[in-house]
Amino acid sequence: MTDAPPSTSLGPVAGVILAGGLARRMGGADKALVDLAGRPLLAHVIERFAPQVEPLLISANGDPARLAGFRLPVVADPLPGHLGPLAGLAAAALWLAENRPDVRLLASVAVDSPHLPRDLVARLGAALAAAPAAGSALAASGGRTHPVAALHRLDGLADLVEELASGATRRVMSWLETRGAITVEFVDSDGDPFVNLNRPDDVAALAARPARK
Repeated sequence: MTDAPPSTSLGPVAGVILAGGLARRMGGADKALVDLAGRPLLAHVIERFAPQVEPLLISANGDPARLAGFRLPVVADPLPGHLGPLAGLAAAALWLAENRPDVRLLASVAVDSPHLPRDLVARLGAALAAAPAAGSALAASGGRTHPVAALHRLDGLADLVEELASGATRRVMSWLETRGAITVEFVDSDGDPFVNLNRPDDVAALAARPARK
């Protein structure tokens, strides 16, 4: 007997790990493969995120062969120029439209957030179900919003490629505001669950902390 696919009251949820950034503050390293406590950052995120979504995609540019060991579909930005997280969302939406048209929700997280909550999708899904007019629900913690840690209705994402190409949309938060996004606060006694790693010192500091449940 296998476990049922993860879903919310709104139906099944796909996921995408956004790993297409240039990582300039990380010295240009491939952030997905940066070592944290003996494992790549991407492996930490998959461990916490994969049980919450199905299918799970990786948004990454460059040679996808370097990520073959993770055995997940890799989707590249549909437009040139490294247009940021929205390009990764657009790539995932296009893949789902072709391969999983039954899925109507897409959760996104950043590859440099290895401590993301294990109930992220469940809580965002509950909030979205209670707000029918909202197109997205995003996470917040410690007085900060985390627009990349979010759950999106796929309705309307088909237009994102055109909006990116025209320059009408580039900033994640501005796009979320047009969708009437709602915010869900996460509090954790073990520290910020959305701590992200932008510099080598950030990785070293997190590695020195006790393992997170």
